[in-house]
Amino acid sequence: MAAAGDAAKEYVAGAAAGVAQVVVGHPFDTVKVKLQAHNTTAHGKVYKNGFHCTSRILVEEGIRGLYKGASSSFIGIAVESSLFFGTYSQAKQLLQGNYENGRPHLQVIIPSAACSGALISCILTPTELTKCRMQVQGKDVMHGARYSSPLDCAVKTLESEGLRGIFRGGLATLFREAIGNAVFFCTYEYSRYWMHNYLDSPRFSSSSNFVLAKDIGIGVMSGGISGMAFWTATLPLDVAKTIIQTDLDPHLSRNPFRVLSMVYKRAGMGGCYAGLGPTLARAFPANAAAIVAWEYSAKILGIKRG
Repeated sequence: MAAAGDAAKEYVAGAAAGVAQVVVGHPFDTVKVKLQAHNTTAHGKVYKNGFHCTSRILVEEGIRGLYKGASSSFIGIAVESSLFFGTYSQAKQLLQGNYENGRPHLQVIIPSAACSGALISCILTPTELTKCRMQVQGKDVMHGARYSSPLDCAVKTLESEGLRGIFRGGLATLFREAIGNAVFFCTYEYSRYWMHNYLDSPRFSSSSNFVLAKDIGIGVMSGGISGMAFWTATLPLDVAKTIIQTDLDPHLSRNPFRVLSMVYKRAGMGGCYAGLGPTLARAFPANAAAIVAWEYSAKILGIKRG
């Protein structure tokens, strides 16, 4: 029973991390999606850069424009983050075996993170499809206001494209999450371990105020760096996913590598990394908030970690 209780706490802490991530990161994500959808077409660029895109959203749609699709993100990412962090923690415990506790091991981290990422891709695909289709809408784009809400988007997608349509971009999401989350947790575990080793040395104060500041600082830095590593490694796959999910052409390939090849021919390497600026700008604060929320929720719930 105790083990089941600890597992449930891990999932609750993960949900808290997801909520924090959406609050901080969704506006950046909206800008990223618009750049990916409208700066990779054969007609040329719609936006000069992330700042230009943001200013146009604010002028024409207001602050609400930056949070388009956020309701589906809150639900989807809270569930996804709960499963993601919870499954990772449980898989890590199972694989830890005879390995030294506290010290990170690639043999444990990579399969735990990759399996967790693959699992959540099943939830992320439909929620991100509705989010992306809401985000690319606007007064300044050719699609116009096609959907009134994420639910309306999901219903219309099911009506016009069937169940297969709601899972458009699933393969790209699977690759992005499995690869990206292995990169994320390797970066997180090792950076956290090294920073704790350095700051836990006798040369630093052991006062309660310092310990609190140290834990928050390590959470911010390790989470932020890990988020940037995730997106640096996987942004081309995310570009392919966005195009597959937002382009309504029924003949468009759903193979992310074919789509990337098409993007490369149209817009070069810059097209494959469309939205890099707002993505990295979002990655640090959003993932820092997620990790701090995860770690402190775990501490409040009495979960012990190395």
